[in-house]
Amino acid sequence: MSYYRRHVFFCCNKRDPPERCCAASGAVEMQKYAKERIKALGLAGKGEVRINKAGCLDRCEEGPVVVVYPDAIWYTYVDRHDIDEIIDLHVVGGKVVERLLI
Repeated sequence: MSYYRRHVFFCCNKRDPPERCCAASGAVEMQKYAKERIKALGLAGKGEVRINKAGCLDRCEEGPVVVVYPDAIWYTYVDRHDIDEIIDLHVVGGKVVERLLI
């Protein structure tokens, strides 16, 4: 059994322009928002949910990207609304958010 029910990684990689990178698309801010939201929902910690920053996940061209384990589901996002949808539907509800899949 996994230590966390869901473990979410936000690519926060930074590359020099003109290369695309998740950091330039607000990934650090979105990771912080997701972490705070999970805490506010009372879902942080052992047996629940962990939100982490990650280095390069090698998908910046499709990004910004986030991956949810143990499901190995990859998403892209634009704003807090998308992050809320990923949290509410997938992280909490276990349902894949088809429109954000990559």
